[in-house]
Amino acid sequence: MEKMFHLEDLAELFTDVQTQRVFGDQKIFTDCVPVLPVDEIVKKYRLQNQHPSFDLLQFLQSTFALPKKVETSDSIHGNSINEHIHSLWDKLTHKTDATKGTLIDLPHPYVVPGGRFRELFYWDSYFTMLGLQVAKRNDLSKYIVDNFAYLIDEFGFIPNANRTYFLSRSQPPYFSLMVSLLAEDNPQLQATYLSQLKKEYEFWMSGSALLSDTNKAINHVVRFADGVVLNRYWDRSDQPRPESYWEDTELSIAETNKSQLYRNIRSACTSGWDFSSRWFAQPFDMRSIKTTAIVPVDLNCLLWHLEDKIAEISTLINDAATAELFRDKASNRFYGIQKYLWNEQLKAFTDFDLELNAPSPILTAAMAYPLFFRIAEQTQAREVSQHLAEKFIKDGGMLTTLTTTGQQWDAPNGWAPLQWTAFKGLKNYGFEKLANQIATNWLTNVERVFQSTGKIMEKYNVVDTTLTAGGGEYPNQDGFGWTNGVYLKLKNELNDN
Repeated sequence: MEKMFHLEDLAELFTDVQTQRVFGDQKIFTDCVPVLPVDEIVKKYRLQNQHPSFDLLQFLQSTFALPKKVETSDSIHGNSINEHIHSLWDKLTHKTDATKGTLIDLPHPYVVPGGRFRELFYWDSYFTMLGLQVAKRNDLSKYIVDNFAYLIDEFGFIPNANRTYFLSRSQPPYFSLMVSLLAEDNPQLQATYLSQLKKEYEFWMSGSALLSDTNKAINHVVRFADGVVLNRYWDRSDQPRPESYWEDTELSIAETNKSQLYRNIRSACTSGWDFSSRWFAQPFDMRSIKTTAIVPVDLNCLLWHLEDKIAEISTLINDAATAELFRDKASNRFYGIQKYLWNEQLKAFTDFDLELNAPSPILTAAMAYPLFFRIAEQTQAREVSQHLAEKFIKDGGMLTTLTTTGQQWDAPNGWAPLQWTAFKGLKNYGFEKLANQIATNWLTNVERVFQSTGKIMEKYNVVDTTLTAGGGEYPNQDGFGWTNGVYLKLKNELNDN
């Protein structure tokens, strides 16, 4: 691989641009493409920036190509929502070229979410693939999986997205589900990706051999007193995020342990739930974020699937020893999920709070993951279904959490991935009516917004469907990869009933 461009190469120019807030969205500068050699740009900046008439924006416009928003909102008048989505696949399909800036080159075209998100995001892509399956775009689905396999071979893991500034973290490990989805009609195809599945597993379990009674958490792994090992979200870096540099440094002004704050912020980004009171000690204070002290139920269910998938493929290729090894790993994790992530007091699956040394008291839509993967017992599934029915399901779909904080992964917002997870999880245990209610409410919400705006959005207000979803560090984006995918898949599932 050729030498990649890292934002650190820009030295003080980068921090000056971000701290001066030259661009309203900090991600604009991280995605700029240098039009001159980087060392030449830095040299020019150092020569010019002391001059009284120096204009930083003009300097940037002469030395970088600014990124463009992915435009997807121009719906042909009269097009149905299905026609609109199918017309978007090619618009959302990108490929890198020689002038790519922080983009990591990939061997195949890839589908981006849309809006400010101009790269291949990890966990988004599974939900996008659900729609590609309905659209019979197997070509794009295979490109996605092959690109991720390439990234695993190059870096040992799948980054948050294919940007050099994301190389310190991953996202929820959905690669095994993507392989399953791609190979639904040809299970033997899964063996093609076995080596990459094993490498991804090694990444998530790195450091586990060093865990002990006195060293209970290393990287992504956590050891409980009885020897059970589960996982947490974690980021290798403890510095401000380049794409939100100003926000992170502002938040840290009064903090004594800035590196801990930065790592917990970054680790929440690894979760995909950035941000949510799920990760906060105090729901309305982001400075209380403690992501690395949380053992998440969704992450551990995903890793159970990865272990189970490696065992399944190893059986397919007659590797009995590896199959037995990973069946044992999956069995141990199943036990750990049941012991530590079932909250007997609340009668729900919740995260485990290492600081409290107890199950988290926070109810979230992540409780549906053990149902999605058939890890829950029938009685547990019934308890979860009651929580969802009584607290989470609203006119516009299913809530993410029950707390309204201004964070985008809290009430009143609902997100496509969680609608799909709950829908399939409930159906797995026979709660058809409730599953269909979630799907119908959310589909109707998406259709209403499309009819009034011609857009499909990243997230939705599921409480007041007359309002646009908000919260978070940036405006609601349109496009939108995973919403397109889940919309088509849910519509297809309901039509098949």
